[in-house]
Amino acid sequence: MNMETELNQALKKLRDIELALNESSIVVITDHEGTIQFVNDKFCEISKYSRQELIGKNQRILNSGYHSKAFFSDLWETVTNGNVWQGEIRNKAKDGSYYWVDTTIVPFLNDQAEPYQYIAIRHDITQRKQYEQHIEMIAYFDPLTSLPNRNYLNQWLSNIVNNRNDIVSLLFLDLDRFKSINDNFGHDTGDAMLKEVANRLKYCLRKNDIILRQGGDEFIVILHGRHTKEDTISVAEKILNQLAMPYHVNYHTITTSSSIGISMGRMHPEDLDCTSFIEKLIKQADTAMYHAKKQGGNTYCFNTPDQNQEIERYYQIEKEIKRALDHNEFSVVYQPLVRLDSSEIVGVEALLRWHNPRLGKVSPIEFIPVLEELGYILPVGQWVLRTVCNQMKRWKQCDINIDRVSVNVSPIQFRSQQFVRELKQILDETDLDPAYLELEITEGTILNIIESSKTLHELKELGVSVSIDDFGTGYSSLSYLKKLPIDTLKIDKAFINDLDVDGKIIVNTIINMGQNLNFTIIAEGIEKKEQFQYLQEQHCHQGQGYYWSKPVPGEEITALLDGTKESKTAY
Repeated sequence: MNMETELNQALKKLRDIELALNESSIVVITDHEGTIQFVNDKFCEISKYSRQELIGKNQRILNSGYHSKAFFSDLWETVTNGNVWQGEIRNKAKDGSYYWVDTTIVPFLNDQAEPYQYIAIRHDITQRKQYEQHIEMIAYFDPLTSLPNRNYLNQWLSNIVNNRNDIVSLLFLDLDRFKSINDNFGHDTGDAMLKEVANRLKYCLRKNDIILRQGGDEFIVILHGRHTKEDTISVAEKILNQLAMPYHVNYHTITTSSSIGISMGRMHPEDLDCTSFIEKLIKQADTAMYHAKKQGGNTYCFNTPDQNQEIERYYQIEKEIKRALDHNEFSVVYQPLVRLDSSEIVGVEALLRWHNPRLGKVSPIEFIPVLEELGYILPVGQWVLRTVCNQMKRWKQCDINIDRVSVNVSPIQFRSQQFVRELKQILDETDLDPAYLELEITEGTILNIIESSKTLHELKELGVSVSIDDFGTGYSSLSYLKKLPIDTLKIDKAFINDLDVDGKIIVNTIINMGQNLNFTIIAEGIEKKEQFQYLQEQHCHQGQGYYWSKPVPGEEITALLDGTKESKTAY
């Protein structure tokens, strides 16, 4: 049988096959070496090649480079042995675009059972593959940063522990003060920063390491394969340096830092549960990250057994704080504000306290962040304001001579759109003159001067005064002091505790600056006579601290003012 006869027979078979195929079928006949002998119109349509451009060419003209050599070796081994091959192939069209075809290749055999021709019948599945890829992106990749997510990690676990004797290092990182960036510059700017963080992280890692977005501003980095603790430290330091560089996003220049917790472990051959192994590392690294934040951020911390006890304490507080809201376990105490030139009590600061039946007295340093994280700070903050306003009203009705009561306001509470309206409602309900109320906010609360200015001016119109608490430890700037309607600066107690030469220079600078700008200056944390005398000499206006009184319940303030007894309550 000559070649022409063989081809004619093949074409006749093709016509019979085409009748059985639907119009979407893509058909090609090649010789035993893969040289194209026939294509139908649908083949030309999808490949963007004309029939003349295809006939006589090898099918490699369509190679997209997507599939491995092993893939094609398996394909050719199947068909050259006279068997039918089925599978999905990604091809490249003439215009450079890519398309997917579901392919069946049938060999034609000669008398010696050797293939002399192949017919390939294909169907376009490009849309289906694109949809599958879209679903995969949604399921396994973070839509904002395009980084893998935790679902991807679960699929990937078997790969990272193929050699179970290798060390796995897991870095759990969280941006410092990211919530304030979102609150002050908007979520669009925050999202743009997260994209930039993802890009920077990629430059810190080795080829086979993986970055995941855990959620929010949390990321997980996994180092596997051969590496040492020193290698892990090197990566952590690179990340800290990269993420501390200024971000230029949405016409803002923003500087932040990150906190990194690190856990390391070796998966032993007898450990079959890869997921539990990684989950344990994540929990340990999360705990270590929490300790890095406690150190002030912009650092890394390795997991230790002691940290697990502290994080367990955190979870206990989280559990009990929900009960505290239902059982009225919170209370408010008051610490006097004293004029330093006369030692006269002129005001009080209201402080939130929590006594739990199981945990005992819990420090505000512990429970305030939990209230903020769980979203309870708004109702608790409103309760504190209402309690304080009612207490101040009672004092005034009893002719207690207190000029004002100051209340700490959480940044989250201050930035709430309903804050001023809710405060006005509380003042109206308690019938308290706003002049008797002062709100204490931190410097970090007013990072966004535009939004802060609006709220502060509304408070000023309401008749409420505003104090900057812990002044000197945050984002000090003369520009916002001049632009914003602020009444009082409170010198952070850290400076009062350390009145050496440098400490005195800082304190004197704040006092002189505040006096020149007509602010009332208050020194916090005065405990010793020497501190009191020094601040008095520097003409600091007011002070508070254990030198005069510990925070006490409202009913004991009357006794302090009358001078009939000293408070014995220690809070």
